[in-house]
Formats: sequence, C-alpha cells, structure tokens
Amino acid sequence: MKNATERMLTRVKDIYMYISRNGTVTTKNVVEEFDITPRTAQRDLNILEYNDLVTSPVRGKWMIAKK
Repeated sequence: MKNATERMLTRVKDIYMYISRNGTVTTKNVVEEFDITPRTAQRDLNILEYNDLVTSPVRGKWMIAKK
C-alpha cells in the first residue's frame, strides 16, 4: 500500500474512533482535532457514511450509525 493511502486509512479509522468516543461531533470538530482542511474532513466523513459507519442526522453533525 502506498504511504498516502495508509495515512488516509489511518486518519479515517481515527476519525471513526474519535466520533465513537465523543458521541455527536461537528465537521469543524474533526477539522480542528485532526488539523486537516474542511474538504479533507468532509471526504473522510463521506467514506465513513458510505460504509454505513457514521450518519449525519443534522447537516454538519456526525454520529456513529446505529445498526
């Protein structure tokens, strides 16, 4: 696996764990916690949402998806 891909996968996993620990978080919380751009945060959150791991019941707020 390429280095950039590994970093991205690690960051996405860390974001999932961050949401899991903190409950509902905002996109801004993710940007500040991981020192990433809003676009990168949105892309990573979309990956998690696509895989049914997180959900956004209110625009800009994220929580773990209930299964």
